[in-house]
Amino acid sequence: MTTSPPHRTLVVREATRADLLSVFRIERASFPQPWPYGAFEGFLGAPGFLVAECQATDADEDPGDIAGYIVADTVPNHGTPIGHVKDLAVRPDDRGRGIGRRLLERGLAVMDGRGAGRVKLEVREGNDRAIGLYRDFGFTQHHTVPGYYDDGTNALVMLRSAD
Repeated sequence: MTTSPPHRTLVVREATRADLLSVFRIERASFPQPWPYGAFEGFLGAPGFLVAECQATDADEDPGDIAGYIVADTVPNHGTPIGHVKDLAVRPDDRGRGIGRRLLERGLAVMDGRGAGRVKLEVREGNDRAIGLYRDFGFTQHHTVPGYYDDGTNALVMLRSAD
């Protein structure tokens, strides 16, 4: 007898306290300079702290698990808020499935809804996969910050203007 893989659906929703350990584990698996656990606690309740949860479609299956997250916010900027994608990561085993794209799309929608005229982010120079994703969403390189990361790697500051 063969069994089929479980049916799962991806749901992007606001992060909850119950998600923090999974988010922190993804952060540590994704970045050589990870945020501390407490940094994520500080964003709980923020509209731009979203998780991608793989939920079972069959009630007999296990509950969902967190496949990725985004932390984004807006800050005042001379009358027109500016958005900032602070952190975005997908669990290594789930990369290449469009999860980062879905998270970025929803995060940008949150910032647009809060009136962001522009959105900025920093990305590690050489992270071609992430840079390509950001370019797909209309981000362009604004400038480079030399030695931004602890290991001396430069950061590219990318900007996206509201349409």
